[in-house]
Amino acid sequence: MKLLFDFFPIVLFFVVYKMHDDSHQGFIVATVAIIAATVVQVLVLWLRERRVEKMHLVVLAIVVVFGGITLALDDEIYLKWKPTVVNWLFALVFLGSEFVGARNVVRRLMESRVKLPDPVWTRLNASWVVFFAVCGALNLYVVYNFDTDTWVDFKLFGLMGLTLVFVLGQGAYMMRHMSAEEDAEGAG
Repeated sequence: MKLLFDFFPIVLFFVVYKMHDDSHQGFIVATVAIIAATVVQVLVLWLRERRVEKMHLVVLAIVVVFGGITLALDDEIYLKWKPTVVNWLFALVFLGSEFVGARNVVRRLMESRVKLPDPVWTRLNASWVVFFAVCGALNLYVVYNFDTDTWVDFKLFGLMGLTLVFVLGQGAYMMRHMSAEEDAEGAG
């Protein structure tokens, strides 16, 4: 359910865009929709939990800024850059977490539920850095080499599909190392 809630603004953008025949006008209306949906998403989180994760606030700020510039200048390119900015920002945060603090981002998020050897946490975090960097670059490749319809499809299905495959791969990798960690604990 949380995953659907997190992807709600992107899905709404896609649906609103596809409902319009004129791709530019559809893009502009979909931009308004994603800004509104992201604001609503953050408000619902606040009302439900009385707190909002930093990630949601950062995404909200980027959507409002890039969406606002798109609307003000009537130019799609600014919102099309948003996935790249978000992905590259996450890549920098995950990379920086290797050098700041005692634990990297992946370890901080998952260590309470999963026990893994230190080098595995480092490799998992590094793989997220690469994943975010590649997704940002792929977005730009699609932005500058394909039409808006293709980009909208890629934004929803391509990036979400890549994320799903990556997360499943991460899970398989972690499972392999979790059993090795449990065997080592059992032998000790």
